[in-house]
Amino acid sequence: MAIGWGFIGTGRYPDRAGAPAMALAEGTELVATYSRDIGRAEAFAGKHGFARAYDSLDAILGDSQVDAVFISSPNHLHSPYTVMAARAGKHVLVEKPMSVTLEEGIEMVQACRDHDVRLGVGFQLRHHPGHAEASRLVRDGALGSVALAQVQIGGGTRGETQRAARTGLSAWWDQPGLVGGASTMMGTGTHAVDDLHFILGQTVVEIAAITDGQTDENPLENLASMCLRFDGGTIATLCCSNRVPDLKCDVTIYGSEGHIVLSDASRPNYSGALDVSTETVNTAASYGPDPLALFKWQTEGFNRAVQKGEEPSASGVDGLKVVQVTLGMIESASKSRTVKLEPLPV
Repeated sequence: MAIGWGFIGTGRYPDRAGAPAMALAEGTELVATYSRDIGRAEAFAGKHGFARAYDSLDAILGDSQVDAVFISSPNHLHSPYTVMAARAGKHVLVEKPMSVTLEEGIEMVQACRDHDVRLGVGFQLRHHPGHAEASRLVRDGALGSVALAQVQIGGGTRGETQRAARTGLSAWWDQPGLVGGASTMMGTGTHAVDDLHFILGQTVVEIAAITDGQTDENPLENLASMCLRFDGGTIATLCCSNRVPDLKCDVTIYGSEGHIVLSDASRPNYSGALDVSTETVNTAASYGPDPLALFKWQTEGFNRAVQKGEEPSASGVDGLKVVQVTLGMIESASKSRTVKLEPLPV
């Protein structure tokens, strides 16, 4: 049976990618949309083929045909909306970051467990075939002992030294309390952190970060460079930025038996190439471009998780790990020191 979906949030990303991609997903029914502005909710519903529109959270969560909700509200609302949805018996796919504090993220995970609903986080790169193949090869030992990972992700506009201030529905991204105390880390860096967790099968336990923000004068960074230590021994470097226009968005994994390169494939869309050179595996592949494919596959994967009662590919705990790393980055950059991460209590 098809999973009935409701959208909580009708901003630029849901309009550009989320709703069009979900409309293509198998086993999916577009049921309802929510916005505080009923006119916006109705316009979004009409444009993308949703059956109903609401300006009340209680109403959309009380709709019996809504089985799951996609939450793409401003970051600071992810937690309360998720808890409300869980209590209403709705499964939740929430955009990254899943929360702006660790305590809120833990509450989200617990609420979904208590009410027996699935909680997934929008880390689409787990559905990219190149990244999935890289993860399989690493976990199967094709690289031997993995020593180093390097990731670059982001972009910018030539001739501009700073990102222009956001306006309209995106203006909240420039408010530290609403976005969660970080900018490019929230926009793209979170994807890179989860991608490394996924590919390496390891978790970050220590972080040292230098940014051009996290100060009283510049609370939100536009450029962040990090060194990460993982619990399996791998060390990684990660750079994310929204003011480096020619930045190559690559992932490279080095092991004792060779290396894997994902070229132009660390962006959250379906594109790029895979190159594998090890003692036992030598292969290459190219992908895309298709701006809707990853969200489509993410939706279909979440639908299967709901139907089978399984954890989604990027679970609430996976999302919580990235929240912890993000908070560690903010602390490290603001206090100019290395931060060690404690095991999560979930």
